[in-house]
Amino acid sequence: METKMERNQDSISIWAADLGNGNFRNPVIYADYSDPDVVRVGEDFYMTASSFNSSPGLPILHSKDLVNWQIIAHAVDRLPGGYDNVVRHGDGVWAPSIRFHDGKFWIYFSAPDEGIYMTTAEEPKGPWSPLHLVKEVKGWIDPCPFWDEDGEAYLIHAFAKSRTGIKHKLKLCRMSADGKELLDDGEVIFDGEADHPTMEGPKLYKRNGYYYIFAPAGGVPTGWQTILRSRSITGPYEDKIVLHQGDTEINGPHQGGYVELSSGESWFVHFQDREAYGRIVHLQPIRWENDWPVMGIDSNDDGIGEPVLVHKKPDVGRDWPITVPTTSDEFESPSLGLQWQWQANWKTSWYSLKDSPGKLRLYAEPLPIGVSTLYHTPNVLCQKLPAPALTATAKLTFQPGTTWDRAGFTVFGHEYRYMVMSQDEERFLLTYVQGKGSKEGSEEEILEKIELPAGVSTVYFKVTIVLEAECSFAYSLDGEHFVLIGDRFTAVPGGWVGAKLGLFCLQQQGQPGGGYVDVDWFRVKEQ
Repeated sequence: METKMERNQDSISIWAADLGNGNFRNPVIYADYSDPDVVRVGEDFYMTASSFNSSPGLPILHSKDLVNWQIIAHAVDRLPGGYDNVVRHGDGVWAPSIRFHDGKFWIYFSAPDEGIYMTTAEEPKGPWSPLHLVKEVKGWIDPCPFWDEDGEAYLIHAFAKSRTGIKHKLKLCRMSADGKELLDDGEVIFDGEADHPTMEGPKLYKRNGYYYIFAPAGGVPTGWQTILRSRSITGPYEDKIVLHQGDTEINGPHQGGYVELSSGESWFVHFQDREAYGRIVHLQPIRWENDWPVMGIDSNDDGIGEPVLVHKKPDVGRDWPITVPTTSDEFESPSLGLQWQWQANWKTSWYSLKDSPGKLRLYAEPLPIGVSTLYHTPNVLCQKLPAPALTATAKLTFQPGTTWDRAGFTVFGHEYRYMVMSQDEERFLLTYVQGKGSKEGSEEEILEKIELPAGVSTVYFKVTIVLEAECSFAYSLDGEHFVLIGDRFTAVPGGWVGAKLGLFCLQQQGQPGGGYVDVDWFRVKEQ
């Protein structure tokens, strides 16, 4: 077996976009960073994305070349009230916009049932200011701020039909210069019902005297990128489709953000919906013709750009080291790795990195009243699938306090599977469970149960994932010889998110008994 030191010296083998020869491949991040937006400040690029019900939320990623990315922070530690001790799948942080204005970073996002929020920071790593409620309103989504050259400020947004009954429309509101409040209820400046149905995700820019709105339409799996252009911020706007799937395999392609480089190049970051893999991040070159952006490459001569699969990297003046967002974790840091998120507002009582140094200790937290399945369990610690094919392995040592304590490993979505350890009298049991859930409810079924040898409390859990998100679970008592357990399971998305890898420790009867599991390490490798 590898030691931790040997493992730390080994480079992590996971999806990398940088091909090392001056080119990159798409996606630049093969992980679920939904609704990405990006901003350039000097020679640095910063990206944020939707995080929905997870905490911490609003991930901040950094790059020097738009190809190699690392997670550096979260802008939201916990969501506002209503996300404590309850899992609200699909709610929370929707489609943020990130901007740099007046010497600081700004992020706006909508929680679809609560309203439009804003947070600021002088440095992208934080600290980020407490969330400020700009507008208490239901169903105003995908907000994007804009400060014009004359000092006037605006905010553009779309609508969630599920909350408002309105679809396809974009509305522009006047905003206070300090970004803290809207000064009116706004005016609809574009209605896409006829030619651009399901228009959403607007991003507002100004270039060469034109106001541009970059907005996807046509729906997440099947849509296209529309550009709206006007000499006046209030319109009327001309419209043009500039990027679509065409003859490529890149469906969507959906919403994102635009940046100009100091070299003069223009680029567009967007997502592609890959179902169980989530909304993965792509990068497209832009050239300008008659003050219209042309995205990707028009490979089939239809007058509309198609997404590139391989392309020359952005000209940022030099090459930068190949990096990918962190996945594996040896739990040797004093703080939890930035790749990890909980299913609801997290509590300090759920875990410790100090009680067993070098390990993550998860405590057997009692389930909330009325919760009986993993689907609605808040203290499931998750991270995104980071590659199309991978293995994820974790070493768990279980110390239950009662026979109702459980500790395990999951591939999680609206349908899910998990391996879980429990204790029955003197022996440990290993159980394989299938589950499914929705806003209407959830249910689980035991598919296999194994009695472990006497005295065994340490188990290595592994899942192997191959295209298209087909999962095989296995366990080992020595870390070398793995035994398959359960069925071959095809992972599915969750609430607007891809499937996730997760760890958990819980108490099923609602009474704390002092149980816990120590996770020695969690390791991810690309197949």
